[in-house]
Amino acid sequence: MKKSVLALAVASVLAAPLAAQADTILYGSARVSVDYVDNDNDSDSYWDVMNNSSRLGVQGSEDLGGGLNAIYQYEFGVDVTEGGSFEGNRPKLVGLKGGFGTVSLGTQETPYYHVAGIVDIFNTDRSLGTTAFLGGSFNGFKLTVDPDTRASDGGSLFRLDNSLYYTTPDFSGFTGELMLVMNGAENDNQGYSNSVDLWNIAAKYSNGPFFAGASYIKLEGSDNVPISPGIDLDLDLDQWNIGLGYSAGPFSVGFIYEEGTLNEFGLYSNAKFDGERLFGTDDASNWYLTGEYKFGNNTIRGAYGQLDTGLSDPGFDDTIDNYLVGYQYDFSRRTRVWVEYIGRSANDAVYRDQNAFSIGTRVDF
Repeated sequence: MKKSVLALAVASVLAAPLAAQADTILYGSARVSVDYVDNDNDSDSYWDVMNNSSRLGVQGSEDLGGGLNAIYQYEFGVDVTEGGSFEGNRPKLVGLKGGFGTVSLGTQETPYYHVAGIVDIFNTDRSLGTTAFLGGSFNGFKLTVDPDTRASDGGSLFRLDNSLYYTTPDFSGFTGELMLVMNGAENDNQGYSNSVDLWNIAAKYSNGPFFAGASYIKLEGSDNVPISPGIDLDLDLDQWNIGLGYSAGPFSVGFIYEEGTLNEFGLYSNAKFDGERLFGTDDASNWYLTGEYKFGNNTIRGAYGQLDTGLSDPGFDDTIDNYLVGYQYDFSRRTRVWVEYIGRSANDAVYRDQNAFSIGTRVDF
């Protein structure tokens, strides 16, 4: 009898942590491809085994009663190709969800991306980069170092740290979102606000096959931040976008338009030397159209967009054209393979014509 009681007590202690984690989900996605990239220069052509935002995470919730739930998520980038792990600007948050909506704190996707993401349909990380998505080209309030190998998870408008997020309840398909980024003394020392550094709002409608959204994002920075002798940056920047989507049966289409200065081209256009602007004053703008068709286990995709850099300097091209096509085969709901082509037409000091082919596989769990 004593042995039975002891065994029951031990079993209860061992089971307690498992019970506490009953609402926790372990998930991940391994996404790897073999890419061939031609930068319109034979010496720049290369093959690359590329990681495409593989990740590992846990998320879950706890029922607190009265319709209130605690929520949490820890997601980490995992570089399947070169062995790096638990890195990257992936979502990590904790919050509360109830009849009032959802409030969370941490590193989180932006309302801006929740509108523009309607066109994020390709598998390769090369599909939405500096030249195809203004919201993905402003990385950590710094210029992008290597635009040719730009990965979609690098742009800080995909996810922002030190953020507070609020999402309204769903009102017959209508929702609103608000993000505030507050990084205190660090941003104050670098010339940003010492209160709210960046704020972002969005309004969305999603009902049946239709989606429509609009977002505005504002960086509350100083208009004269020195970066080298005689050169200053204007970091009082903003940007807006609209997104439209329609999905019925096997067909889906998506469209975005975005414009503003909170992007890499905006930083260039706002650079000053001895008080005079260096490259131009026009806002960068971009439109991007995508479509896909599914039949059986097969999906074909296409996209075309044109980005206007707003830069008037002769060293920069006024417009950059982007065109993509892809094919995907699903072995199951969790496993797929793809072949995708990414093309770019540009001719300036930073960006060049580029053709890339990506052959990859993805396994989700």
